Amino acid sequence: MKYNQLGKSNLQISEVGFGCMSLGTDDKANAALIQEAIRSGINFFDTADLYDHGNNESTLGKAIAGAKREEVIIATKVGNQWKADGSGWDWNPSKAYILASVEESLRRLKTDYIDLYQLHGGTMQDPIDETIEAFETLVQQGKIRYYGISSIRPEVIREYVRRSNIVSVMMQYSLLDRRPEETCFPLLLGNNIGVLARGTVAKGLLAGKPPAPFLNYTAGEVEKAAAGIAALSSENRPASQTALRYVLQQPAVTAAILGIRTAAHLSDAVAASAATPLTAQEIARLNSILPVNRYEQFR
Repeated sequence: MKYNQLGKSNLQISEVGFGCMSLGTDDKANAALIQEAIRSGINFFDTADLYDHGNNESTLGKAIAGAKREEVIIATKVGNQWKADGSGWDWNPSKAYILASVEESLRRLKTDYIDLYQLHGGTMQDPIDETIEAFETLVQQGKIRYYGISSIRPEVIREYVRRSNIVSVMMQYSLLDRRPEETCFPLLLGNNIGVLARGTVAKGLLAGKPPAPFLNYTAGEVEKAAAGIAALSSENRPASQTALRYVLQQPAVTAAILGIRTAAHLSDAVAASAATPLTAQEIARLNSILPVNRYEQFR
């Protein structure tokens, strides 16, 4: 497993991260899978207080209870507040909510500190300075080591780059979603802020699922992209791994966060890290298949 430094932090994270959102509700099965991931070299685990009403954090906490804490890097998220009746959630990036929420996340995760605490969204209407103040307070208190944001809005990302000490931005990126390339990747790379990429196989469309429209691309265009991935794949590097290698070889990307639910998913994720890299010519070939898409909103 390859490890990369996450932005300006001193966190060395596995280039393949374990996205816990895909986990089921069986704590015992989840623990077995997570512990096998640790043995396989994955050290970065991403969850959120929103997932399964906090139970996703709890299942992760139980799974890593026996691990050496310094060998596991825990990332979670905050900002979405469940309604009292459980029917949905409201956006709440206030300082008071963040300071209260971290206590619950720490309890569920069974830890004294969170390695990476991420704002789970963000808009230009937020009290951004207040939100940043909350994260900085938590750093000073030792409850979190670093903070970042999970956002695909260029305007929001620019504000946090300018006004805060974020070390990472989580965003969607794949051959079918190259929107970050226009402005976000250069900005983050230039400011030494790591990108945590999600959605690397575009809901499976780049890894064997039947073609369907995706973002601004038609089903026919998606089929062309999938065929391009397949043409560069083999038994030793299947399509899912080729699609992932495409993402990991983007200089701005520190790690890809993969939804892992089964032993087969885990095996494929670990193998992708060791898979043969794409050549510059192969990447250029993939890049030429479709016109690059760009963010149309929140620019």
